[in-house]
Amino acid sequence: MSSTLDLIATGSAVGSLLPPLTAIVQKPKWSAGIKPVVAVVAALVGGVATVASAGGLAQFEHGPLPALAGVAAVLAASQTTYDLIWKPSKIAPAVEDVTSGSARTTG
Repeated sequence: MSSTLDLIATGSAVGSLLPPLTAIVQKPKWSAGIKPVVAVVAALVGGVATVASAGGLAQFEHGPLPALAGVAAVLAASQTTYDLIWKPSKIAPAVEDVTSGSARTTG
């Protein structure tokens, strides 16, 4: 059981740092419907990578729940920290602007 908790903790850490990395890929001109899809796909990929690096197929030894918990932790942490930290601090939007070469208008 301890390995599952370690996986969830690692997934939470990965998910917390994922939004600025996702902002590198996203562009300010993309529609409001595309950006959440990109963020969720990035979180799912990050979750699978976290599970694979934390134990690989051995995570399935006790069924799929530990692996799903790790993926869910990345997804939940990435969405929560984006809404509560990265977006209000304007760090993620600034990364989008810098990496896309565009200037966001304020107003």
